[in-house]
Amino acid sequence: MDRVYDHLVTLLADKFEVAGDRIVPSVTLGELDLDSLAVVELYVTLQEEWRVPLDDSAASAELTVGEVAGSVAALLAEPASGPEATR
Repeated sequence: MDRVYDHLVTLLADKFEVAGDRIVPSVTLGELDLDSLAVVELYVTLQEEWRVPLDDSAASAELTVGEVAGSVAALLAEPASGPEATR
């Protein structure tokens, strides 16, 4: 998860202009001043960059940075499925 967490910190700092010293695993996205639209944008960005199926409807400003990183890491850890995985 460290790789995902580190990338999420960089993304929040660079794209959403959050001060790096404010980003800790226990802080919520709302506490980082991300509104609902920014949270959905974060989810879409993470989906595109990591190629994981995050559920946009679960995107909430109440989620912590650690929870978001954990969700991405869990999806990355899942074995591939579908026809491509059987090759």
